[in-house]
Amino acid sequence: MAIKEGKNIAKAHAAVEPRPYQLPEAVDLLQKYRYAKFDETVELVLRLGVDPRHADQMVRGTLVLPHGLGKSKKVLVIASGEKLREAEEAGADMVGGEDMVKKIQEGWTDFDAVISTPDMMKSVGRLGKVLGPRGLMPNPKAGTVTMDVKNAVKEIKAGKVEFRTEKTAQVHAPVGKISFPAPSLVENAQALITAVVKARPSAAKGRYVKAITLSSTMGPGIPIDLAIAEAAAA
Repeated sequence: MAIKEGKNIAKAHAAVEPRPYQLPEAVDLLQKYRYAKFDETVELVLRLGVDPRHADQMVRGTLVLPHGLGKSKKVLVIASGEKLREAEEAGADMVGGEDMVKKIQEGWTDFDAVISTPDMMKSVGRLGKVLGPRGLMPNPKAGTVTMDVKNAVKEIKAGKVEFRTEKTAQVHAPVGKISFPAPSLVENAQALITAVVKARPSAAKGRYVKAITLSSTMGPGIPIDLAIAEAAAA
């Protein structure tokens, strides 16, 4: 079986021509050459003309994808008082205060997103070494440190995606599942590209979006025509 899967993956890579693709044809290609037995995640990678070592060139933002991510995230809300009830009513999977902080310190990480109210950040701050490497540390810029926990929970459940530049000046973010209807994947990818383009820092000089690649978990990386980014900037 491993040999067959290897041949299939090689076949998928061989099908990608050395040219930029339009989003619809890239999605069609990924869906045509899908061989994994699970519902693969489709991801977009943008290589940017910024230097993330400089704070004024960091690119960061959030957006709610038009068609969601196909999977409801497990949301943990760390709060106190009335905000605990508000989080539960909004659909949070787990809620708590210091008890949740202690549980995480003891090694529990069975959640996909963390929201904290500002008053609890003194305690949540102790979880940096656990949540930071996983990209789960609540942050005001990402809308995950807020008193409006109701809206924050609903946005994450609806398919909110956070993006930020890595050390390599790249942005990686999911745009859905391979089983999505093709137009939904195209619209989600378009929305992410537009959000990243609009988040361009004023300190960035020259060409901002240098490369865009669409891929699935087991599929090939497909280069996307940069005209889509140029159109988003217009």
